[in-house]
Amino acid sequence: MLSSVLLLLLITGAQAAYYGAVITNSFGDIQPFVLTYNFIESGSSCQEVDIWHCGGNCTTPPFYAIDESRNEWCQKTEVRIYTTYGPRTFAYQHSVGSSNWIENRNGIVTPSLKISNDFRNRSDISKPNSTPQTTILPLVRVPSNCQRNINLLISDPDGDDIRCRYAAGPECNICTPPSVLSLSSSCSLSFSPTNSSAEGPYAVQMMVEDFPRQTITLTDGNTGVQEVKTTSIAIGSIPFQFVFRVDPAAPSCTAGEFLPRFLPPTPEHGVQILINVNQSLKISIRSEASQAEITELLFSGPPGVTKNSSGSGNFTLTWRPIAGDGGLNYPLCFVVQANSSGSVYQSDLRCVFVTTGNTTVSHPNTTTPQPTTITLTTTTNQPTTTTTPPMSSTPNATPVPGPYYVLALDAMISTTLSMKNDSATIMNLIKEELKRQGLPSDIIVKLLSSREVGVTTPAP
Repeated sequence: MLSSVLLLLLITGAQAAYYGAVITNSFGDIQPFVLTYNFIESGSSCQEVDIWHCGGNCTTPPFYAIDESRNEWCQKTEVRIYTTYGPRTFAYQHSVGSSNWIENRNGIVTPSLKISNDFRNRSDISKPNSTPQTTILPLVRVPSNCQRNINLLISDPDGDDIRCRYAAGPECNICTPPSVLSLSSSCSLSFSPTNSSAEGPYAVQMMVEDFPRQTITLTDGNTGVQEVKTTSIAIGSIPFQFVFRVDPAAPSCTAGEFLPRFLPPTPEHGVQILINVNQSLKISIRSEASQAEITELLFSGPPGVTKNSSGSGNFTLTWRPIAGDGGLNYPLCFVVQANSSGSVYQSDLRCVFVTTGNTTVSHPNTTTPQPTTITLTTTTNQPTTTTTPPMSSTPNATPVPGPYYVLALDAMISTTLSMKNDSATIMNLIKEELKRQGLPSDIIVKLLSSREVGVTTPAP
């Protein structure tokens, strides 16, 4: 006898959390101008980022993994190319699904991202404005007793004046800046030693803006209407968000003891590295921490960067730009982490510019296998859809460790087994199928309810 049964299952994992994002856009140098839109987003797992950004199906357009710190955060990026954008002022407000910021000391809960730019023709460069270009790791950390200056690396393709400030007003839901950080308009963050009561994570919500260095005119190509921008009026504004964690005090703040320090041939902060399209770039990174064990290198940069370790404190970042990267200037930031008696110590943040030769601005189409889709109903009865992502075709692909959330799966199965007598066997089969679809082996599957909806007897 074949019975059909409706099941409501609770699938449980760790708590999901948002770790920040950066959104930029830029224009190439060849007419008709092509707009490149880059969205970098960070969460507690790679699968969570997929769900927030594109409902779980991040294959069209691809959402590439940049890097991840196991059991802590994952950073991904989406790059979109637009040939039609219109001569207008662009403003976009983005909400991050149903996720909340990681629990933080300054009380920021709901993420909010606002980017604005002006796509009208600039009189000084005869093309639309490009926003500042930058990146950041999802989590920057420092011991509570150690001074730390964080010099962000930000460039502007149009040579504009770059200024930073904390987000305010409609740019965030709660806009309380982190009390332990000082931010200068020149985009330098400063942390001074504090007491243990200030330890913990802080949500950093910043805006990076570009201002013309001289008065310019913006012209609407369709209507001819013009607007003047002075040196005190921003043309573009991008969100810049990450988590800053104040850790317990370190036994020593001297770089190279507990806190890793960089050694040659590690490139200096702010260095520009030139590379031609379709040539491989290798960046050697060497570090030491005499009183701690160096465990990993963490980075944020363009899609396709891979990392390798060749012994304690020795790492290599490798990148091979494709045709669509020609003429672009990518920031690449990294830190080294060490561990001692369960405490984690992070080096200074170091960033370089990677500039590619050639000025081809078209990106090739990318084909990625279609994932298997599971339709879910949440416990609030709001329908959502998530997917089991395939292995990415990008060189830096890493297996997704998620899901890190609680879901209710509403499903119907047909089986010759009885829910009354064989429920344990059925639950185990369902769990094995979910694991086969890509969910982790440590998921917990609970039966919330079941209902027999029909009984059929196969024809003899």
